[in-house]
Amino acid sequence: MDQPITMKNNGQINVVLNGQKKKLKVVNTVSNEKIPTNLQSKHSALKEIEKEMDSLVGMEEMKKMIKEIYAWIYINKKREEQGLKAEKQALHMMFKGNPGTGKTTVARLLGKLFVQMNVLSKGHLIEAERADLVGEYIGHTAQKTRDLIKKALGGILFIDEAYSLARGGEKDFGKEAIDTLVKHMEDKQHEFVLILAGYSREMDHFLSLNPGLYSRFPLVIDFPDYTVDQLMDIAKRMMDEREYTFSQDANRKLREHLYTLKNNARINTFSNGRYIRNIIEKSIRSQAMRLLVNEEYERQELIKIRTQDLIFKDD
Repeated sequence: MDQPITMKNNGQINVVLNGQKKKLKVVNTVSNEKIPTNLQSKHSALKEIEKEMDSLVGMEEMKKMIKEIYAWIYINKKREEQGLKAEKQALHMMFKGNPGTGKTTVARLLGKLFVQMNVLSKGHLIEAERADLVGEYIGHTAQKTRDLIKKALGGILFIDEAYSLARGGEKDFGKEAIDTLVKHMEDKQHEFVLILAGYSREMDHFLSLNPGLYSRFPLVIDFPDYTVDQLMDIAKRMMDEREYTFSQDANRKLREHLYTLKNNARINTFSNGRYIRNIIEKSIRSQAMRLLVNEEYERQELIKIRTQDLIFKDD
């Protein structure tokens, strides 16, 4: 796996060989299957991560990828035991997708998995953005970036909106941050995992500005937007956690609103799961005010979110 592999949601793998991009169809991959019951005791790390992944809506491609990464690390250890070649591979990744599609959640899961498999010593997640890396004068950026990497050693450095590092052109200090990251990705490639994340289109443009960067990320993963049904599933799970429920009319109102958003040409401003959480938290506050004013404190009313409690920005 010296060349970058891009997992696509349609079951294809894009492999770059000798500078040419080829598509391979994945058929009946082993990673689709659950680990057999009689082996689960030997794979407690994967079993624990699988349990957490089962609670996540969608992201089927990412779930398969995590299991494949686990299998690769585990088999490499078995090869070592047999005296076979088992070269360590850098696990730096690129996550492409809109906000609220689960990228940070998956990064945390990977940190937990890697520490249980002794790939990382700590497994913690350091979240950063342009302002955390780019300084105000020559030399400042390199120092800030090195300090951030130092904090991430033993864990994962997650840089969101990474494409912003290349926005200022050649004279911008963002280029210095990229150069520093690239150097440490090589020098300390087995001491931390770097994950760059951002919108798909912007990340593709970012890579085109620095062609050498692409080959340093063996795992490039797309995070598709949630469907309306998946967003409704997320909403139900969030409501269940808080011991609330939608009335039938409120449920219908939310679904119709989500369909409108999904059909909007400005869909890039829609933040998926994060948007659902904001709606629910706002509706709970709205319901609380309604119940207080009407002095309605029966159990059924305390848990019911009605249409008047659902207030959207465009209302």
